[in-house]
Amino acid sequence: MGFRHISGQDRAKSLLQNGLASNRIAHAYLFAGPPGSGRMEMAIAFAQAIFCERGGNDACGECLECRKVEHGNHPDLHLIQPDGATVKIEQIRTLQRELAYRSSGAGYKVYIIEGAETMTTQASNSLLKFLEEPPSPVVAILLAPSAQSVLPTILSRTQLVPFVPGDREALEKLLVEEGKSPLLARAAVNLSSGLASSRKLVEENWFADIRNVVIQLGKENPSRFTASLLQAQQQVFKTDLSEHVELLLQLLALWYRDMIYAMTDRQSRMVFPDQADWISKTAWSRPIESWVAVMESALTAARRIKAHVAPQLALEQFLVNVREG
Repeated sequence: MGFRHISGQDRAKSLLQNGLASNRIAHAYLFAGPPGSGRMEMAIAFAQAIFCERGGNDACGECLECRKVEHGNHPDLHLIQPDGATVKIEQIRTLQRELAYRSSGAGYKVYIIEGAETMTTQASNSLLKFLEEPPSPVVAILLAPSAQSVLPTILSRTQLVPFVPGDREALEKLLVEEGKSPLLARAAVNLSSGLASSRKLVEENWFADIRNVVIQLGKENPSRFTASLLQAQQQVFKTDLSEHVELLLQLLALWYRDMIYAMTDRQSRMVFPDQADWISKTAWSRPIESWVAVMESALTAARRIKAHVAPQLALEQFLVNVREG
């Protein structure tokens, strides 16, 4: 892994590597940033550098300790993930028992808690006591979407390492260099927060189908409202795409944002550059304020699905809203 193999997040890398170089490693870190921004990759790279036999501010990737991390079988690296929807107190207690034993060598033990924001109150309180009196030498790495998503008492006992969404142009270029479709890469980086999540989205077999459905719905609605409803039923809800309606709505929001880009002479930023001619001709049929309202309606519909509204109802209501302007 190694820091040198991670694209972007230079501020986070610099903070961690400075600590390694000066041998001033904190006992606990909070990697805070959106999913897909590379938090887990950075956590593994940091752990590998901590364990590396050669020392320095990055893992060599060649020594026995580095290879153990690379292969996922280092005895002193522990990964905790949510058990269902939450990280439970039993998981934290098990971790504490494991860390009570001596490490396999003379160095650190490291544990990573993914989804730290999902910890139950009991789990958070148990971890808090552990953070206050950590067995030495132990390094905790907590992963969460923001600093505000964990208890203030936990935040105060960790060193904050902020992660930001990746540079979309740079991510898109990397995906294209990997041989990914330029059109799908453009869409993916606008829907995701980092290289890993963008790559995963592009590699999904259904992603190209979702994009095609969005183009068809975008063109047919509102001029052919009945046809767009029928298309949604046949191409989405009677297929496996029914599992991805939330993402479809997010992509529809980007379709209508392209209308605004066409009207403001920013075609180079379009998510659907292959549809630029049609979009440019159609964009002026409504004022910018109307397209903004349609975008907001699409994102609201996506949020309603998260709130357990039936996906078909959310999408059909959105199509009605577009029709009514």
